[in-house]
Amino acid sequence: MKKNLLKNNIVQSLLTSLICIILGMIVGFIVLLFINPAGAAEAIISIAKNFFCYNSTNMQLKYLGNTLAKTAPLLMCSLSVLFSYKVGLFNIGVAGQYVVGACACLYAALAWHLSWLPCMLLAILAGAVFGAISGALKAYFNVNEVISGIMLNWIGLYGTNMILSNVKEAASPYTYQLSAAGEQAILPTLGLGALFNNNQYVGLALPLSIICAIAIWVILEKTRFGYELKATGYNKNAAKYSGMAEKRNMILTLIIGGALAGLGGSLLYQTGYEQWQCTHSSLPAMGFNGIAAAFLGGLSPIGTIFASFFIQHITAGGTYVDKTMYCSQISDLISAIIVYLCGFVGFFKYAINTHIAKREARKGGNE
Repeated sequence: MKKNLLKNNIVQSLLTSLICIILGMIVGFIVLLFINPAGAAEAIISIAKNFFCYNSTNMQLKYLGNTLAKTAPLLMCSLSVLFSYKVGLFNIGVAGQYVVGACACLYAALAWHLSWLPCMLLAILAGAVFGAISGALKAYFNVNEVISGIMLNWIGLYGTNMILSNVKEAASPYTYQLSAAGEQAILPTLGLGALFNNNQYVGLALPLSIICAIAIWVILEKTRFGYELKATGYNKNAAKYSGMAEKRNMILTLIIGGALAGLGGSLLYQTGYEQWQCTHSSLPAMGFNGIAAAFLGGLSPIGTIFASFFIQHITAGGTYVDKTMYCSQISDLISAIIVYLCGFVGFFKYAINTHIAKREARKGGNE
């Protein structure tokens, strides 16, 4: 008997993610219709097309490079969320860990004039420290990681604003441009920029983030350490009874999650793509978009690679919307709808499995 492909968990995850994307785009289109029906079709197409809005192949390649440059840090944030979730923890503090990672690498580059590798390592360390704080509070005082993560997000944001105000331009709220004041800290391009119309922002960050995704998959699925972490997440009391160090595992999980998010901050700001604005009053969307990418990718490290690209693709696509009719944040709204629909992934899988069972029951009855 030929095995039904729909029973395969990978196929189901892919199918449910596609359902979330399609429904999210449909709901987004309906919202556009309510705001201004005249340009709704053109707006949703612009969001979906992103860099394909340009007629020139060179321009398409250049802006594809920009999308990929921001996909790498988003992937790191989504891996941070995914890794913690696999161990039964919800790392909502990923935004703060991302921010302190950005702070550490920028300050080291602009104030201490360190090269790219020490700056990156400091970013990883800063994120890991913030993760360790949440982990220790969870393990030893049973403080919910969501609560401690939210508090640390704001501590990280305002602390970063204060620290980086020492390396900002005198006439603006932005830090010095890395290309001018800290060129030695810019990540190597590895010649990849030449593939995207000499886009200087594409380089080490992209392959490094993909390698990290593969490494996380190997750790979780192929190692004893990963098995212990997941066992702790399923039932910490059973893990403790089995001789596993459940407190150590909780702390290690959030340390690794924080390190991944901190690396995400490095992989964006050390490309020179953006300057930090020292008057930030809200957390960067990168951390929260990481939650969307993790769940849209079916909580699979490999699936998260593609989900991160998609989320960044439609986020960047919002900049091509006609600003006289809609604001560019409409793409963020669509991302939020997709995230909300990801909460129904379990329901979608249940519906698929129920459909398969009924069809097989009918087929068996006919035989």
